[in-house]
Amino acid sequence: MAKAAVALICWLCLALPAFGATSSKQAAKPVRPAWTELTPAQQQVLAPLATDWSEMEGPQRKKWVTIANRYPKMKPAEQERLQQRMKDWAALSPSQRQEARERYQGIKKLNPGQRREVAKQWDVYRKSLAQPNTQFDPPVGEPLTSPPGAAAAVERQ
Repeated sequence: MAKAAVALICWLCLALPAFGATSSKQAAKPVRPAWTELTPAQQQVLAPLATDWSEMEGPQRKKWVTIANRYPKMKPAEQERLQQRMKDWAALSPSQRQEARERYQGIKKLNPGQRREVAKQWDVYRKSLAQPNTQFDPPVGEPLTSPPGAAAAVERQ
């Protein structure tokens, strides 16, 4: 019995480093596509995300490449909106991004009626942007990640 325990411990000591080396090799594998692998046209479209590209996971990068490939077919207004949203996202701090992701996940869990209410709040907020000095103006230097009241709608779920 003691021999079996010693043999098991010895085997674990020898085997675990091999398992660890395998996983570290997999972890060291670069996420693709790298920024340098993008075409000049894709880099131009995705320029607002350039500084964050190295931090993105593979699925995120592929999603953005797909969007960049569709970009030339978009209407000018859609292109402008996409560029502005990428710039706004890039300007957010990591904590603001995490908060936006959490709110998005919360909104996805709402029932259809609650989602319509949040959509109405977004509409009111967007319309207010055209009118300066409204109750919805964010503090200077602080971008909004959701319209006023959206967080309350998510919390009520």
